[in-house]
Amino acid sequence: MSAETDAEVLRRQGRIVVVGASLAGLRAAETLREQGFTGSLAMIGDEPYEPYDRPPLSKQALLGRARAEDTALPRRRDIAADWRLGVAAESLDRDARQVRLANGDTVPYDRLLIATGTRARPWFHPEEAALDGVFVLRTRDDSARLHRKLTGGVSRVLVIGAGFTGSEVASVCRELGHEVTVAERGPAPLVGALGGVIGAVADRLQRTHGVDLRCGVSVTALEGDDVGRLRRAHLSDGSTVDVEVAVVSLGALRNTEWLAGSGVAAGPRGVACDAGCRVFDVNGIVTDDIYAAGDVARTPHPLFDYQFLALEHWGNAVQQAEIAAHNMVCAGPERRPHLWLPMFWSSQFGVNIKSVGVPSLGDQMVVTLGTLTGERFVAVYGYGGRVIAAASFDGGKWLGFYEQQIAAGAPFPPEYHTVDRRTERLLPVDPEFPDPHLPSHGATVTLTGHSPSERRVEFVPSHA
Repeated sequence: MSAETDAEVLRRQGRIVVVGASLAGLRAAETLREQGFTGSLAMIGDEPYEPYDRPPLSKQALLGRARAEDTALPRRRDIAADWRLGVAAESLDRDARQVRLANGDTVPYDRLLIATGTRARPWFHPEEAALDGVFVLRTRDDSARLHRKLTGGVSRVLVIGAGFTGSEVASVCRELGHEVTVAERGPAPLVGALGGVIGAVADRLQRTHGVDLRCGVSVTALEGDDVGRLRRAHLSDGSTVDVEVAVVSLGALRNTEWLAGSGVAAGPRGVACDAGCRVFDVNGIVTDDIYAAGDVARTPHPLFDYQFLALEHWGNAVQQAEIAAHNMVCAGPERRPHLWLPMFWSSQFGVNIKSVGVPSLGDQMVVTLGTLTGERFVAVYGYGGRVIAAASFDGGKWLGFYEQQIAAGAPFPPEYHTVDRRTERLLPVDPEFPDPHLPSHGATVTLTGHSPSERRVEFVPSHA
């Protein structure tokens, strides 16, 4: 039977299972139907809700401008799926081609899409994490609970971690009129994503808006009262802060534990797949029946030395899911690569922050528009003599131009004059990214090396 015939049979009567009922899973399911797939489609999700949008949860929903329950993703079409919601995938049996669920059910597949995304990193001490007033922010329920708390008469909030989510939460709390302390173990807010030079701008921005920002310190313990309510936080510099709410914003964990023992190349950095979204096994051999998309996937990118790229970006989840779905039901010659250029945005303290490319790869940076002191600028990052990223504060309209520069491998420093016609020629500087081995909040886009497997292999030579 030819590959074309196999693909046609699959489209008509195959069984496709999508594990992860969120943005990537929904867009993949819609694309499958648009591509003519008429077989059975199962959608597995550990939350009891159909797919919803996450970005509003740390912004509009916390401010009360939108309800968390009203963030359902719009549907492009009916997908006629068997929804298995509120029950997590527990394991994968590749030999039997089936997914086992936490309730003991098994779901067989001909093609499997892994779109399990990420979850919030919890507070490290379970008893302290269970205190009334300690929150993480990732899900619809997380946002609804935190909104109720923030609008219920509290006065002082602690945000643990000054990455994008933590900074957005701090911004919301100040807008609601709360006193806010932000504890960041790195040298500045956003330093892992954009570097220390721009981190200094974010530092000034937070302090200007009344945030009690404490960098270079970590929270060592959360203390409760006699009835289990949060009352105080202890910091590594020996100080304490009396607080009623603590929001733990220490980054995300990729949901790959259920794949342990399956033989799939999956670990803390994600599920490794090729440019066509086909998943690798632990030996580096690509599978042809298992695909991955969204935050949980890591794929090689030609613009970044073919290192595996791990992204936590809305747009990437959409496009990667569409590519994965297309390739799942097509013969080899019709398959397409996923080569999306990373893009990200955040809104905090009245400023719109955007980036394109991989800033954390940069070893040089130059400001091409505006000034850092004016807090409205565009900064361009370089690596190996070419432009690899750009970031802006209230300058997002220029990023389309830099997207083209990155895709074209334009030389760095840029050969053109600064676009706002300044007469001085600014010299590149070190963007001051922290040592990746030291503790700080992580970037939303990271390069994770060339090896698809995270196993450590020891070579033992044979002896005659």
